[in-house]
Amino acid sequence: MKSIASEMDTFKLVLKVIAEQFGSRCEVCLHDWSKGYDSSIVAIENGHVTHRKVGDSGSNLGLTLYKTKTDSEDHNKFNYITKTKDGKTLRSSTVFLKNDEGTPIGALCINLDITDLMDMKSTINELTMGSTEEQELFANDVNELLEFLLDESIKMVGKPVEDLKKQDKMEVLRFLDQRGALLISKSSLRICEFLKISKFTLYNYLDELRNKENDGK
Repeated sequence: MKSIASEMDTFKLVLKVIAEQFGSRCEVCLHDWSKGYDSSIVAIENGHVTHRKVGDSGSNLGLTLYKTKTDSEDHNKFNYITKTKDGKTLRSSTVFLKNDEGTPIGALCINLDITDLMDMKSTINELTMGSTEEQELFANDVNELLEFLLDESIKMVGKPVEDLKKQDKMEVLRFLDQRGALLISKSSLRICEFLKISKFTLYNYLDELRNKENDGK
């Protein structure tokens, strides 16, 4: 496959078949990273499940792979449990799509709303239980995604922002950098505001972190 756009007719048919098979509770979403992560959704069926549409951004899980562009099969995730902003429980699977050179260029995602089924978990446990549970945000725009990652970084450090020392702030930046947050347009301004540091300090911290990582290789 040269690009997702070159196979769009086929992908749209696949999305339609899956959505028709599992009904209106099953969202099927196609991401094309050549469009940029800000607007990676190029096709979607039953977008009402996560309230997303064509032109919206991807989630935090996809952003991590988008940053690394690795071809590892380990990034495919099947049958994991996520929550939407409005409290729905979803059983999700994500397969990353590669071009002829083996480089990830997008993703195909299935999100099945099993909220009602969870109330009958004792009798349909096999259908409703995922193999893993992971916090995933289905964002409509990357600013919302950035705020989610900032919140997650503070949870990881375990301190309120006002109590963060230099090392804590560097750990926050390491977390954000590893998950691709700095690829989001104008993210550095928001991160500086959040951590109460200058842009000069931000890039000094990042250089220090990346130099340490390179020294450890």
